[in-house]
Amino acid sequence: MLDDTTFKTIIDSAPLISIDILLKKDNKFLLGRRVNKPAQGYFFSTGGRINKNESIDNAMARVALNELNIELESIPKFIGVFEHFYDDSIYENVSTHYVDIAYEYEVKEIPDLPTEQHSEYKWFTIDELLESKQVHKYTKDYFRN
Repeated sequence: MLDDTTFKTIIDSAPLISIDILLKKDNKFLLGRRVNKPAQGYFFSTGGRINKNESIDNAMARVALNELNIELESIPKFIGVFEHFYDDSIYENVSTHYVDIAYEYEVKEIPDLPTEQHSEYKWFTIDELLESKQVHKYTKDYFRN
């Protein structure tokens, strides 16, 4: 785990690499209302950054467990690589730049979802999330052709 000063310097100086996992069930996608900056207050996909010396597969398994409370039973479907630019971050006067690798993962059962990163969860059809003003534009990008 990085200390606060080091992490702030990294966010201020370089892009973060992250994984987003879009949970799918019955042609709907699970989004959570973000508790923290950036994108605070918006419905957003679940995800997290990749740690140094952590493989993408290991990061995906960790993020799925920490953010969704699930153990991956198969390989999630790759959606694409996206860039997210924010004017804010968890630190005052520091912007955030993510290079995000997005995946889709279909579930049969709804997990008991954690609330550390998202205050509430909601299932959206693609049309619903594209039309909603409560869904962040970067999450909508995953579904635009």
